[in-house]
Amino acid sequence: MKLGVMIEGQEGIGWNEWRNITRWTEELGFESLWRSDHFFSFGPDKTIDALETMASLVHVAENTKRIRFGPLVLSMTFRHPAMVARMAAAIDELSNGRFILGLGAGWNVAEHDAFGFELPAPKERSDGLEEGAGLIRALFNSSPASFDGKIYKAKDAYLHPRPVQSPMPILIGGGGEQRTLRTVARLGNEWNTQGMPADRYRAKLDILEAHCEKEGRDPATIERSLMCSYITGSTDAEVQKQLSARMTPLRDSVLVGTPQQIVERICQYEDLGVSRIMMQHMTAPSRETLSFLAEEMLPLV
Repeated sequence: MKLGVMIEGQEGIGWNEWRNITRWTEELGFESLWRSDHFFSFGPDKTIDALETMASLVHVAENTKRIRFGPLVLSMTFRHPAMVARMAAAIDELSNGRFILGLGAGWNVAEHDAFGFELPAPKERSDGLEEGAGLIRALFNSSPASFDGKIYKAKDAYLHPRPVQSPMPILIGGGGEQRTLRTVARLGNEWNTQGMPADRYRAKLDILEAHCEKEGRDPATIERSLMCSYITGSTDAEVQKQLSARMTPLRDSVLVGTPQQIVERICQYEDLGVSRIMMQHMTAPSRETLSFLAEEMLPLV
């Protein structure tokens, strides 16, 4: 199992925090680094730092040598897919082929209202994700590229520099069973969703496999990953202390327990074909926090 670090980049992540997180992720032996794509905090203070997503990933490309990295996930409603393709290809070249392009349909109403982005109805967002991913894939695969969709179009479009990776990996985020999983089957190299009970994940996986059958695709060619927040400590007592201090109920995506207990649950996901877990941090983690994960969990997964 590959273990990555996932950062909610809108929650007070400035350049000092991001430089530290980037360096620590590489030094401590994690497989990958991921960050959200949001414009301001989900909390009451909208003035805390929220670095622009793709700019921050240029920093990762230039200042690491080993880890894979990417957005989890870019909202298709924020950027034209042709621009996403150009930025992704450039970052992939800068990193010598370590970038993974995560895409999603978009959802946050407050951000769209604040910055004047249209947030279409769910069906139209799903259409935009599928067409946007299709245009990006066409630009990665052909030069020149043409694409004739209802929303996005391209004619004899050149994309240079080219991505180092071929195929350039596209991660599709979300758990929508009718449309998102169909888009994964058609266009995704990796499927990511939030953690959930194993039986619910198995049910979604069955639906993904049914979409793959209709598309004539081997589901084994699609990597599976989960984003999971977590509560952990050296002992059961430390874990219970953190649980007692919580003001909100636990979500299904939260891994709870000592490192050994969390790894046991991760192994359940591994049995279902999950190959990467992104450990989610709602605020900037300290080196001590990441060191604890690296020392206590990396040897077990």
